[in-house]
Amino acid sequence: MPDDDRVFKALADPTRRFLLDLLFTRDGRTLGELEAEVEMTRFGVMKHLRVLEEAGLVVTRKSGREKLHFLNPVPIRSIHDRWIDKYTERHAAALLDLKHELESERHDDH
Repeated sequence: MPDDDRVFKALADPTRRFLLDLLFTRDGRTLGELEAEVEMTRFGVMKHLRVLEEAGLVVTRKSGREKLHFLNPVPIRSIHDRWIDKYTERHAAALLDLKHELESERHDDH
């Protein structure tokens, strides 16, 4: 499965988006900390984290006996650059052109 597909699949689920939001607010959480924030079994949270890891959205690091989970924003940024930014650029450029035109007309009137 291509990387973009994995990211879109991971982001399609509201529980996974919520887990990412939790990691955004405070990175480096344990499974137990994440589990305490959702109404789901430990196994269910582990399954969601596995999907997020496979998409590259979450990375883990061992700290003693604990496994810490961290948000990796790079795949989301790549999606933004590839699928969102290019579609909004034309609109932003048109608005900027309109702004310059209106400012030019205003200066010509004075």
